Amino acid sequence: MKTVDFSLDGKVALVTGASRGIGEAIAMTLAEYGAQVVLVSRKLDALTEVAEKITKAGGAAVPIACNMGKQEQIGELFTKVKEKFGRLDILVNNAATNPYFGEMLGADEGVWDKTNDVNLKGPFFMIQHAAKLMTESGGGAIVNVASVNGISPAIFQGIYSITKAALISMTKAYAQELAGANIRINALLPGLTETKFASALFTNDDIYKLAVEKVPMNRHAVPMEMAGAVLYLVSNASSYTTGTCITCDGGMLI
Repeated sequence: MKTVDFSLDGKVALVTGASRGIGEAIAMTLAEYGAQVVLVSRKLDALTEVAEKITKAGGAAVPIACNMGKQEQIGELFTKVKEKFGRLDILVNNAATNPYFGEMLGADEGVWDKTNDVNLKGPFFMIQHAAKLMTESGGGAIVNVASVNGISPAIFQGIYSITKAALISMTKAYAQELAGANIRINALLPGLTETKFASALFTNDDIYKLAVEKVPMNRHAVPMEMAGAVLYLVSNASSYTTGTCITCDGGMLI
């Protein structure tokens, strides 16, 4: 018998923003450890490609398109999950947006609304729906993918940083409220990670150099380096862990 249990056999997991980058890496890892994974993002074609990768590797995955900024679509998503699986054990709120790269003084209301709708409003109501379904089957585990920017705001990413700080606070507030239902909720705080989402940082040599200089390990991360922390947080290995943040940033916040 293993003393530390990372197995997800028999679990149903839902990962948003699963079509690429960190979300894809998380989904593939959860499937590798035994979970049936519901892959969610706006574009079904991209999700289908990830589902095929998981299936070829011996895992199980179902792609479902859903826009995190649309509340009616979130409701429909959970109706489909309940109809197909009858339960949900794991939720990873990874989907995010950062439509504006520049000084906050130049941002308009549309940019503010879109960033908050996807990065905050979406996870808030995803957790509402997930908690109801998890309670029916005795509990579950939720991970919100925030950012080191939620602790230390990044230049030209002010609005994004604000939403990630709020997501960290949301994690702690929900953790208090859901503990009695045996639902644990924690946050992952990635640092500088090479993804299409973060392309603005990687395509500008000057900005990239400034970013890497803040990292004691003197390099950026790749998406799969985030997945292990999530596996820990959603498995029984972290059965006494809730309301906390795991930072994967190469030492940036030291």
